[in-house]
Amino acid sequence: MARKENRANQRRLRSSYLTSIISISLVLFLIGIVGLLILNGRNISNKVRENIGFNVMLKENVKEADIYQLQKVLDAKPYILSTDYITKEEAALETEQVVGHDFVEFCGYNPLPPSIRVRLKASYTKPDSVIFIEQELLNYEPVSEVVYKKSLLYAINENIRKISIVILSFSLLLTLVAITLINNTIRLSIYSKRFIINTMQLVGATRGFIRKPFLLRSSLNGFVGSLIAMGLLMGIIYITKDELEGLISFNDLELIALLSLSILTISIVINWISTFFAVNKYLNMKTDKLYY
Repeated sequence: MARKENRANQRRLRSSYLTSIISISLVLFLIGIVGLLILNGRNISNKVRENIGFNVMLKENVKEADIYQLQKVLDAKPYILSTDYITKEEAALETEQVVGHDFVEFCGYNPLPPSIRVRLKASYTKPDSVIFIEQELLNYEPVSEVVYKKSLLYAINENIRKISIVILSFSLLLTLVAITLINNTIRLSIYSKRFIINTMQLVGATRGFIRKPFLLRSSLNGFVGSLIAMGLLMGIIYITKDELEGLISFNDLELIALLSLSILTISIVINWISTFFAVNKYLNMKTDKLYY
């Protein structure tokens, strides 16, 4: 009879641990979705910003050798992502495609100057940075003017700022919900073992001795739950890699490593802290109150 009762207790204990791990892994999966949302938001924001650029218009009498030299100088600048030299002929062809007719033949000559099309790195696309870069480029002898749409620049930065605030607010809300769910799951698990905690106290076990197995088990559950959550996230990344361009992919090893490490750390820390306070609650509780 005692053996059957022990087996039944072991089954209930395994079921409790399994339920806790599954609950934690699903909540961590929710936190991982938040992480993907933040990281992908940053990726998309950077891609949009890196499409911001301007045309460095060159003087008519500039030699081609000087233009290539200037292009090399610009490529070495920390704020330049890429440069593309546009000849007078290429500029005329692009304009012809836009207006729909051969304006060179109509004018009798090509009025367009050569230029260097510049794209900036994402961190240098804020209006104040662009103005500083514009002034620096105008100091070069071959440059006649720098052309870009200031209204578009301000609009892009303002829209990115608003979208970032929305994403951050939504992410904080989801994170708060996830932490609350993990904390409640652990409290329910410790609640079912409150009499065991009380019995250990009655036989003279110290607080640290009582807490230790609960903290170790909680940390282990958090570790296993984080592995399951990361597996689910990797599945989402794999499924969406072809359908959704611009999102995080397996090529972004640093971002995936950062996301995985964050989930693992958050899981163990939240589980440990929640378990610590949940066990302390019953360590400080009087025996007669355990039945309520």
